[in-house]
Amino acid sequence: MRLFLFLICLLLPATVQAACEGRDLKADLTPSARAELERALEGVPYPEGNHWIASKGDTVLHLIGTLHLSDSRMDTIVERLAPTLSQADAFYFEVTQDEMDAWEQELARDPSPILITSGPTLIELLPEEAWSALSSAMAERGIPSWMGAKMRPWFLGMTLAMPACLIADPEASRGLDARLTELAEERGIPQFSLESIEELMAVFEIHTIEEQAESLARMSNAYGNSDDQMVTMAKSYFDENHAHSIELGRIMARKYSGMSPEIFDEEWDAFEQHLLIERNNNWMRHILNIQDQTAVIAVGAGHLGDTHGLLYQLQQAGYTLTRAQF
Repeated sequence: MRLFLFLICLLLPATVQAACEGRDLKADLTPSARAELERALEGVPYPEGNHWIASKGDTVLHLIGTLHLSDSRMDTIVERLAPTLSQADAFYFEVTQDEMDAWEQELARDPSPILITSGPTLIELLPEEAWSALSSAMAERGIPSWMGAKMRPWFLGMTLAMPACLIADPEASRGLDARLTELAEERGIPQFSLESIEELMAVFEIHTIEEQAESLARMSNAYGNSDDQMVTMAKSYFDENHAHSIELGRIMARKYSGMSPEIFDEEWDAFEQHLLIERNNNWMRHILNIQDQTAVIAVGAGHLGDTHGLLYQLQQAGYTLTRAQF
């Protein structure tokens, strides 16, 4: 999400946005939705905790669940973690800032990874009703419709997932991972990526542009209440309830999407498969190669829990897991 925030701010005209002032949507859950949430969380391995220590022999891994969006409460968290994490031999991020900087320079020369540079635009690819709904969501975020029409479908979807209160905020992408990058730089600790930008971009190009457009059309009504969704997600994060945050997000997104439960579940399962499960599995190949050192693994908190999460996979690989102060 930090990468997408940068790209959005790069493309859009500078505008001044208000701070996110939404409310926690959990209060809106019906009794049946609350029961569904509780059922979904039953038996989920490692559903809580933003700092876990995985140890095996002389290898010690500090797994830090990050939120990619900025929040002033993170300053205190970094101060609390700094004495411990400063002793690490290496920091591992989803993608390091240096690699992001290099890709940004390449993107300035060739914007085709995120923009439609030839062929039909989204106006031609999407049904009129879907384009109308998306245009309204773009207008709320100050995105010109002509610009949105040239965005690749997956990128427009990610853009509209950003609350209007964050668009064009230069500090928005200074989340916990960015702050930990600053800590590693200050201490002179080497940094490594768990995946390349090319690997991440490939996730979004698995499907043809026509298939992406079909998916975007189905989700066209799901981009309302963005400020509320941001506040709800942040509350779960600072409560260290990452599994709760994901499941609550699924329930709320289904409610506002207007899709049938069957079609929505198909979309959500594909999202989870590509952005969580497959990426976690790819990262684990790198993580298990870390031997006889102390390392920090700083990734989005949503990658920690459940059977496909990094914590459970490390347990299965013979590591001892201990929850630590965050």
